[in-house]
Amino acid sequence: MNLYDKNNHFNLANSITFANVACGTIALYFVTQKEFLVAIILAWIAGALDIADGKVARKYKLSTEFGVQLDSFADFLSFVIMPAFLLFYSLEISSGFTKLIVGLVFVYYIISGLRRLVAFNLKTDAGSVSKYFEGVPTPLGAILLWVLYLLSHTFGLLTSPWLIAVLVAIIGWLLNSKVKVPHP
Repeated sequence: MNLYDKNNHFNLANSITFANVACGTIALYFVTQKEFLVAIILAWIAGALDIADGKVARKYKLSTEFGVQLDSFADFLSFVIMPAFLLFYSLEISSGFTKLIVGLVFVYYIISGLRRLVAFNLKTDAGSVSKYFEGVPTPLGAILLWVLYLLSHTFGLLTSPWLIAVLVAIIGWLLNSKVKVPHP
């Protein structure tokens, strides 16, 4: 198996992306165990892998349509589903009504992230990098959710699940907004 063969679905760049998927999946397991710190560490590793796969793909000319699609699936898992689950499951909500409404806001965030990734893929050619993202990229959305987690659980500044839900809805909206975010 040649790691530098563009046509190999398990080339070096795609293998790094598969490692991102593995980190996101394992992080979800730790969320279910309420081991939030471990899940966050795995998510940050997934983030580093997300940066590395693109750099490797461009450096070794491994960019393909398969890789573009694979990267978005990895982003959806690691930077949309996982941080949303982490923040939602870390909230201590006793009321069934509140849990339902806040849960629906998190579903909105997940759908917004998915819509963003699909729209991004439809506009992107393999190997091309634009100067700006239109809308907040999903990794940045994930970082914003982790900031909410920190403000809530580490610093105790956000204690209302309603306020957190409003902020999550705003971040979900920003994913598909016209805001220009510089590409790193």
